[in-house]
Amino acid sequence: MRTYTVAEVRADLAGAGGEQLRSLIETHSRDTRAGIQAVVASAALRLRRETAEAERLTHLSSLEDDLRSAGFNHVAGLDEVGRGALAGPLTAAAVVLPPGARIEGLDDSKRLSPERRVQVAERVHATALCVGVAHVPAHVVDGLGMTAALRWAMERALALLEPAADHAVTDGLRIGLSVPETPVVKGDSSVAAVAAASVVAKVARDALMTSLAHRYPEWGFDVNKGYGTAEHLSSIGHYGLCPLHRRSFGPCKDAPTLF
Repeated sequence: MRTYTVAEVRADLAGAGGEQLRSLIETHSRDTRAGIQAVVASAALRLRRETAEAERLTHLSSLEDDLRSAGFNHVAGLDEVGRGALAGPLTAAAVVLPPGARIEGLDDSKRLSPERRVQVAERVHATALCVGVAHVPAHVVDGLGMTAALRWAMERALALLEPAADHAVTDGLRIGLSVPETPVVKGDSSVAAVAAASVVAKVARDALMTSLAHRYPEWGFDVNKGYGTAEHLSSIGHYGLCPLHRRSFGPCKDAPTLF
């Protein structure tokens, strides 16, 4: 029987995955040399992590699978971002994933770094059957109030889907949408399409606020994205409000404006 070098075993294991990796681990684990055992232990740890991630992604898709079994063909996940911002739009995203979709790294956007969110958003766009993103500007949020603005944002995101969704899964409470809906508490971390929508909405709104920062540099929207950070509140106190600010929100109500 041939004796493999540590480098050969490392390369052998590095190029394998799934059942092939499991089989190679079993084979090479019979070699009692310390160097080989260390390489095998590292590969076994990678296999456990990959298996756990595959199980997590499968669980994320379970509700959508159940809804498809109940007769719904295009299940959209919806989520929003910007609800608590003092400036900028309320942004909603709707995402329909194909059956069996597994998107590497997919999770609630709040659990991902900005760089990781962009990567996952790109994978969502590449994998999804359709994606809709709607921005509701600050003056509309002021005029409608948050509840109505949220419903409007999600309806607009749904209207952009092609093919159209026949069921919606939302994060948290029932919205009252024009299609049947299933609200799921913490849906952005437990339902694949809702997690995908949370990532897409966050990346889209962040990109928009960064672009608008060049038009309104005094308020630092590329850094605070319109939220009530200490620096943003200081800028409001010094410069007043710009057209992106929500004048119905507490810190903005009595502030002066430059526009």
